[in-house]
Amino acid sequence: MDRSGDPAALADLIGHRLSGRAGGLYRRLADEITALIGSAELPVGARLPAERRLAESLAISRSTVVAAYDELRARGLVESRRGSGTTVARAAGRGRSRADKHIPTGYGESLFHRITVGPGEVISLTYAVDPGLPELSSELIDLASTELPALLGDVGYHPRGLPVLRERIADHFTDSGLPTAADEIVVTTGAHQAIALVTQMYLRSGAAVAIEQPSWPGCFDLFGAAGGRVVGVPLDDAGIRPDLLEAAFAEHQPAMLFVMPTFHNPTGRLMSANRRRQVARLAARYGVVVVEDNAYSAWDPSGPAIPPPLAAYAPDSAEVLTIGSVSKAVWGGLRIGWIRASRPLAERLARHKALADLGSPLIDQALTARLLPRLAELTATRAELATARKKLMGELLTERLPEWEWSTPVGGSALWIRLPETDARVFAQVALRHGVEVVAGQAMDPSGSHDDYLRVPFAYSEQVLDDAVTRLARAWHELRRHGPGPGVPVV
Repeated sequence: MDRSGDPAALADLIGHRLSGRAGGLYRRLADEITALIGSAELPVGARLPAERRLAESLAISRSTVVAAYDELRARGLVESRRGSGTTVARAAGRGRSRADKHIPTGYGESLFHRITVGPGEVISLTYAVDPGLPELSSELIDLASTELPALLGDVGYHPRGLPVLRERIADHFTDSGLPTAADEIVVTTGAHQAIALVTQMYLRSGAAVAIEQPSWPGCFDLFGAAGGRVVGVPLDDAGIRPDLLEAAFAEHQPAMLFVMPTFHNPTGRLMSANRRRQVARLAARYGVVVVEDNAYSAWDPSGPAIPPPLAAYAPDSAEVLTIGSVSKAVWGGLRIGWIRASRPLAERLARHKALADLGSPLIDQALTARLLPRLAELTATRAELATARKKLMGELLTERLPEWEWSTPVGGSALWIRLPETDARVFAQVALRHGVEVVAGQAMDPSGSHDDYLRVPFAYSEQVLDDAVTRLARAWHELRRHGPGPGVPVV
């Protein structure tokens, strides 16, 4: 995916690598561009962004970019011609094997980068995770002493999932208002794999998939890798707008609709019961498969009650698949999710699951089966902590960044914040230099409609939240006072 001509995209690829390293900034910039040359992001012949535009996207001085390009020319990696700009030299591709190439990245790259490189001095607000609940330890110890011998005698391959776990997931759905049988459940390695399996089953190259606008960055990469064409549909306070959804169905005839009705990521909105009914009926009328992801479960206990899954409102003719997991409620390291679907669809999904990995880890499934009857209790524990942190984050932002705008969500784990008259991608580069990493709205909506938004998770300790907001405030002060880059000396 050649995104080199887009300065903001190139800034996203290299900006987080410029902070916290020794050496002059221009040389570090040259080194990072060198590392990309010959890859899918900067192939031979690719045109580099103009110096001024890249400087604006990285929030550095133009002279720094000019010096970096001069360094690249001295290395023989780029060449410049009047009227043609700066391009990757043909000689730069020689001697670079396929193994040297970077993995092509997508809209989720900034979100997943910190997970890949591990913790550092930068406070990363790119994802929201809590430590595992203490109940995990006692249940795991008891499982090892009581159930492990029988599990070790099992063949270990259960593409549809461990039977006892599927039964308890079915009970969980039934208790939530959606009657479900165990043979309508397929266990997956987290909600992410569930979405990937459904995408593999339904999406063909060139097919459209309707999504909420904004949405989770990872879905753009999953749908794009399958050759899908994303069609965004805006939200209101009750969820995805049915009038615009119907227009999208009529115009684009999507193969699939992907929604997050329960605490939508990134806005935290809760789709109303009536809106779930409208969406299900619209999808049935137009013959569109609905995939609902309800992995986010932390909510404000003082807020509205959570309606049953969207599938509970669907007419018999609708095709709805419901995704869930324990990663948010219990622990991100417990990679167990599931899909609820009709029996024929569950059988098809199980075949895709068998091809993917023959089945999710058995001990993890057995542990989840023990925890699932207590999921409401465990979720309530998470919700109480999340509500307190959300309140603290709101107070800190109101005090130190009063210009920022947001609506307090009823659930989820992040604030969706609007920056007045500011490109959030540019601010994100300044924030990095102040030691805090954030995800700009463009990653959640490539259409450009939310370029002035940030997703800021609050699932961190009080000290981390305090430090993060302090750094964000310093970065905001610098950006508003000095602008994104001009006048900053070469370093």
